[in-house]
Amino acid sequence: MSGAEEAAGAGAGIRDQRAVTVRVPAKVNVQLAVGAARPDGFHDLANVFLAVGLHDEITVTPADELRVTCAGPDAHQVPLDATNLAARAAIALAERHGIEPRVHIHIDKDIPVAGGMAGGSADGAGALLACDALWSLNSSEAELLAICAELGSDVPFSLLGGAALGVGRGERLTPLDVGGTFHWVFAVADGGLSTPAVYGEFDRLTAAADVPAPAADPALLAALSTGDATALAATLTNDLQPAALSLRPSLATTLATGTAAGALAALVSGSGPTTAFLAKDEESAAAVAEALLASGNCRTARVTSAPAAGARVVS
Repeated sequence: MSGAEEAAGAGAGIRDQRAVTVRVPAKVNVQLAVGAARPDGFHDLANVFLAVGLHDEITVTPADELRVTCAGPDAHQVPLDATNLAARAAIALAERHGIEPRVHIHIDKDIPVAGGMAGGSADGAGALLACDALWSLNSSEAELLAICAELGSDVPFSLLGGAALGVGRGERLTPLDVGGTFHWVFAVADGGLSTPAVYGEFDRLTAAADVPAPAADPALLAALSTGDATALAATLTNDLQPAALSLRPSLATTLATGTAAGALAALVSGSGPTTAFLAKDEESAAAVAEALLASGNCRTARVTSAPAAGARVVS
């Protein structure tokens, strides 16, 4: 049976425990404040996550051995070995419970690959929740979040969704209130940017600077809480943006195109190279997307809204 056929079999639902499908969102960092490199090589962050309505779906079914398949845009870029975060999630969960991770993980990919939107982290969180349901482990949210934090800095938020402030490496989360719907456009660039390379460039660019300790912006948190898109636009920041633009100067043209088309604000999403545009409403978002596509500065433009729910089992 092909991966696509097994994924389609998720319609049988989880009642007979033969397949489980989990839907998990992408994210945008509405604030990414980055501190200086720590002795362990990581950076302290004040990372305000917002889940957006682009999703991957992870379907797990029993198998003779662990294997990963993937379908969807840029699926060929997704590793299908044990380095895949979905595979690592299954292994970590199985090890905790003394069982073998004999499962087929199929990823229906819609989140841009290597695009700064936590697509790999989403797959890890989705596979973790799906395997927990498939194996009837009934793990608590705290247990799942602990495994997520071991897997990577963005994985815990992929599990929770909504909006949250992440500190430490970004894995220690405090949920945030969101008082309305925010409309976004994401311009997907050709190729990816390596997150370690972007952080390395951040370190190079700030080597002679006194990098302040990262802290959440109270004005940004207030804008999220009230649902005020104009106020949020005035506070969007990404300390990794100069590094991403240094490595991929063409992104500056994309940012300028979206702003000229009426976006309230534009920024590089996470470590890039996807760029994010906050619009005042759905109509404005459509106009921004149309201008981005017409410019030829990006491969595609996706219109969506936020906040979105975190990883959840779907039938």
